[in-house]
Amino acid sequence: MIRHANTDIASYQFKEGLPVEFELISLGDLYQNNKIVLTAPHRAAFYHILWFKKGGFDHMVDFEPVPVEDNMLLFLNKDIVHFYDNDADVKGKGILFTDAFFGSTEADVRLLKESILFNDLFGVSAIRLPAGSSVFSAMFALMETEVQKAADPYQGKILKNLLHNFLLHAERERRTQDFKEIKKGPDLDYILLFRDLLETHYRVHKQVSFYAGELSVTEKRLNQATSRILGKTSKQMIDDRILLEAKRLLVHSTDTIKEIAYQLGFLEPTNFIKYFRKHSQHTPVEFREKLTGS
Repeated sequence: MIRHANTDIASYQFKEGLPVEFELISLGDLYQNNKIVLTAPHRAAFYHILWFKKGGFDHMVDFEPVPVEDNMLLFLNKDIVHFYDNDADVKGKGILFTDAFFGSTEADVRLLKESILFNDLFGVSAIRLPAGSSVFSAMFALMETEVQKAADPYQGKILKNLLHNFLLHAERERRTQDFKEIKKGPDLDYILLFRDLLETHYRVHKQVSFYAGELSVTEKRLNQATSRILGKTSKQMIDDRILLEAKRLLVHSTDTIKEIAYQLGFLEPTNFIKYFRKHSQHTPVEFREKLTGS
């Protein structure tokens, strides 16, 4: 299913050789066959929908435990760092797909970028499926049937339409379960665009002025958007993203502090140490020792 890349935080590209970049998997089989890989921190360049049929353990997503319950859907955006519990009794199914599979039109790309399932600004999206709900099982069964057919010019389009409907039903259900709705408008648009830019440029550009310029707005207007919706300044969003990657590398890699500093765009390791301590109340070494015990 996965192909290993040569990085400290194991990174994976989509499985090669499939007719389309879409795959249905058994979580139980995947876990048993790849336990060493999956219980270590890793990230993949594609989307995950994990349907846990049995809960009772945590799934770790960027240092936050997500309690897994029976019959729960978990939606993971591409490139997020996560790992499975080492003692979990994993049972369920999964849907894996890429931007290339789903985003064939501008509307499709926008749907993925704006979907509350993969882009909840306040956390990871999880859905507890109500007892007796059959719509998700029915749609999954239709996808399984289609995948098992011989590939033809219609298969990719049919699978994409089925997945689209699956996501729409999931969004509807998500909004009934303690979801904090954000009013659509310019503020949300600016935040989503800002976040996309930040994901691409945070290693090099650490000033709000760069992002405001790219968005053709003033720094004040960008700050208004982030403060109104997220309760934080644009600079805080930049710092949060840099700090998250620093923590990932400190805990999930064996890179030295100097190497991590350079990866994050700090010309001098001492500047990185000061920056990390300012925003986390710990030095990088203290943080690494606290979470790894080494």
